Amino acid sequence: MGLRLMDENRINILNDSTRTISKLQLLTVFFNNDVIYKIYLRTQVIHQLFATNPDLDINKLELFHLQFTVTLIDLLKKIKKSNESRADLLLDEVQLNNELIGQMDDTVFTEHDFSNDKQRQALKMSQSLRKLFDVLSQELPDYPFAKNINLFSARYAPDYFDEIPVELLDELLRYDAADLYTHKYATIQRKLMGKLNKHDFKLTFFCGLKTGDITLEVYKFAEIEQYFLYSPSNNIFLFCDVSKIAGVARENKLSKKERVMQELLDKNVRLQSSAGVMKTHLPAEVISLLEEDYKKIADVDFLQHMSNFDVQANTLKAMLNTDLI
Repeated sequence: MGLRLMDENRINILNDSTRTISKLQLLTVFFNNDVIYKIYLRTQVIHQLFATNPDLDINKLELFHLQFTVTLIDLLKKIKKSNESRADLLLDEVQLNNELIGQMDDTVFTEHDFSNDKQRQALKMSQSLRKLFDVLSQELPDYPFAKNINLFSARYAPDYFDEIPVELLDELLRYDAADLYTHKYATIQRKLMGKLNKHDFKLTFFCGLKTGDITLEVYKFAEIEQYFLYSPSNNIFLFCDVSKIAGVARENKLSKKERVMQELLDKNVRLQSSAGVMKTHLPAEVISLLEEDYKKIADVDFLQHMSNFDVQANTLKAMLNTDLI
């Protein structure tokens, strides 16, 4: 009867040992740390040692787990929980950034939109100026501008037009009234009208400028290095000395919203990377302690010195109660 109880006790301890080692295995995979992996392998060796040697006192295996493995598992679980809480804060920020990006993405006019609409606007302006030439030359009362000609500036000025000082705006809009053709719908310099007609009204959109809510659209003749501006607020067309705005146009033509979105996306990459590292981070003090523990249990004679192992176990338990983790 006593032998049978001893066998049951042995089986129960071995089964408990297997379950304990399985818990350690999960944490070993999570942390992916060399010293934890070595400790995990060593606990398997120790378990196997007792499983294949019935003469060994099985209670020492139970004591080993109670003193060391269970405490180690508790410590690693605490670190894991703490790490995941900190990582979750970073991932919460990623989620908030993604929501903000989604909101902006619904309203942002992209570089692709801007590029396409620049071409459409240049075509609209070409048609409008051709019509203006006919209106002026034939003294017609017609409205010369293409439909929604000013929608382009209203749509893209906030994000794509370059800010200029009011002094430069005043200088660009300076003109001699005697040099102008004036119509109830538009005003244009005489020489500019003549040159546009000479070059068959072929032009491209060059850039947009703004001072506060006032905007200017700058166009280039398609075939020559000549520029003119259009002021939507008063429908005036004037030659533009492009050297005066040299360096104003920014190299990065992403809109403000696109730049913010890109910055948020870049930040999210950094946050997600930090969260991944943070989840499996082990304080240097813990790693140092585990390395010492491994040396102890790797000793072939450590079973003969179980009482000395109390010191290491107590150090692990003390680590559980610190603010370090």
